[in-house]
Amino acid sequence: MRTLATCLLMFFALSAHAEPPRVASARKSKAPVVAGLFKAAGVAWPPEQMYVRAFKHERELEVWAGAKAGPLVKVKTYPFCAASGELGPKRQRGDLQVPEGFYTIDLFNPWSDYHLSMRVSYPNEADKRHKTAADPGGNIFVHGDCVSIGCIAIEDEPIQELYLMVLDTREKTKRNVPIHIFPRRLDDKGMKALEGGRSSTDPLVAFWRSLQPAYTFFEEARHLPVTSVDPKTGAYVVKPARQARGASSTRR
Repeated sequence: MRTLATCLLMFFALSAHAEPPRVASARKSKAPVVAGLFKAAGVAWPPEQMYVRAFKHERELEVWAGAKAGPLVKVKTYPFCAASGELGPKRQRGDLQVPEGFYTIDLFNPWSDYHLSMRVSYPNEADKRHKTAADPGGNIFVHGDCVSIGCIAIEDEPIQELYLMVLDTREKTKRNVPIHIFPRRLDDKGMKALEGGRSSTDPLVAFWRSLQPAYTFFEEARHLPVTSVDPKTGAYVVKPARQARGASSTRR
């Protein structure tokens, strides 16, 4: 009886920690691929930090990773296969917009109708402040299956890789992985394209300019900037990463 009880306890313990079928299947087929991608990028797997950024105009989602105190390197770029709406932030439920701003991936759904999905932490405090209806909407995901009503969709094979990357990094670091969603690459050419035909007082222009410092800082330093929301105005506040500030002080 004691042996039977022990076996039952072991069975239930293993069952409690068993991965959902889609994740287990993804791990079987994609774990070696993911490990190979990180090895090729020269980054330990799982990494000490990860950053995901998406560009709506270019329809690209990038994965960056690296050591805790070091600069990040690009691991892979995934093309969107679907994304609804236009350039510009999401402001209410039903507007079909993919959000723009600074978020984290805060929930995993291995039973999604869209193969595998990961929730973006929309709405944040900036979104709530600038919503144009009582309900700003929610349930924005990065997922598979190539359909979108405000989400970012990539194909099923890539979402398996991305899901494992973010899931295992979250498990190692115990922190949500940041995801920044931009209307497009916010270099001078990109900003000029966004501002073309718009008044300098257009609220959209001001909003996009508020995103640019985060884009520019990362392009120059390859460290993730510190972002927050001004509680009085709802505007984004961007500061250099702590690692970069320390490095700058050392150089001086």
